[in-house]
Amino acid sequence: MKLSIERGTLLKAVSQAQSVVERRNTIPILANVLIEAEDDTVQFRATDLDIEVVDRATAHVERAGATTVAATTLHEIVRKLPDGALVTLTADSAAGRLSVEAVRSNFSLATLPREDFPVMATSEYDTNFSAAAPVLRRLFDKSKFAISTEETRYYLNGVYMHVSEADGGKVLRCVATDGHRLARIDADLPPEADGMPGVIVPRKTVGELRKLLDDDEAQIAVSVSETKIRFATPEITLTSKVIDGTFPDYTRVIPQANTKRLEVDASEFAQAVDRVATVSSERSRAVKLQLEEDKLVLSVNAPDSGAAEEELAVAYGDDRMEIGFNAKYLLEIASQVDRENAVFLFNSSGDPTVMREGNDQSALYVVMPMRV
Repeated sequence: MKLSIERGTLLKAVSQAQSVVERRNTIPILANVLIEAEDDTVQFRATDLDIEVVDRATAHVERAGATTVAATTLHEIVRKLPDGALVTLTADSAAGRLSVEAVRSNFSLATLPREDFPVMATSEYDTNFSAAAPVLRRLFDKSKFAISTEETRYYLNGVYMHVSEADGGKVLRCVATDGHRLARIDADLPPEADGMPGVIVPRKTVGELRKLLDDDEAQIAVSVSETKIRFATPEITLTSKVIDGTFPDYTRVIPQANTKRLEVDASEFAQAVDRVATVSSERSRAVKLQLEEDKLVLSVNAPDSGAAEEELAVAYGDDRMEIGFNAKYLLEIASQVDRENAVFLFNSSGDPTVMREGNDQSALYVVMPMRV
């Protein structure tokens, strides 16, 4: 195999592939990226056995062929090469080496046979549909903060993507929860997505997927089966196993009877929470909200480190109440708000609180209170 490729193009392809590779591997081949060159295309394939990413790039291929090489090492070399350089990759299968040449630099890397590289089995997908990158980006970006990191409740370690009913008809919905907070985000249901099975997309896959969704103009081809999900653009294909488990009935934890309504400027609120939380103890990070007519007082009282208080002008016309939250959870939820105002709906100081983005019904968050 011998090919020449522009350094920027190579870096983009290799960086996507190497990020899937696990740093600590007991199976040497899983630390490698599979490079396959044919016609005028080279593709880089990497896997951790749960996720597989294939990145295609245009190159000048002199000799078709394939080899595997350490993904992180290749990425570091390409990253440090001068911008705009032409990089030549030459594989010598007899010697088990890949040479990387650019400008005056020459590297010789150990390779492993391509036959040893595990390729994820292709499965029959039940549903195939297309969605705009900004739509998927919003669904996953706004829900992923609530993914649980508790390994024992593995079925919460991802985003539950499924078709659901909303006021205006059927929607494509993403839900994540860790038991302390919940995010539920809706988007218009794409054509052909109606019969999609509900799947739990793992946390790592959600992180890798983000790199495919930066281009606002891109259309993402989504394929879903009971066991796998695939996201594809013309250049990149990301295939992942889904979490084998049943996502809990999240509708039961969304309060319906919260009537005390607080409306506040979202960025002012987030900044105020951030400021008063500076003195909160690492362990509890509790912030207290005192509500009375058109006034909100945020306060923190940490005996070992100090106290803080800040007052905000808000729209609130219900009974006076006090409620406490984990400052980190409040901040994460407030930072999701794209609209100017955040609307909080309370019931009592012991009940879950609902937050919406202004009048937007397509995004809903729930956060559990804590004693303060």
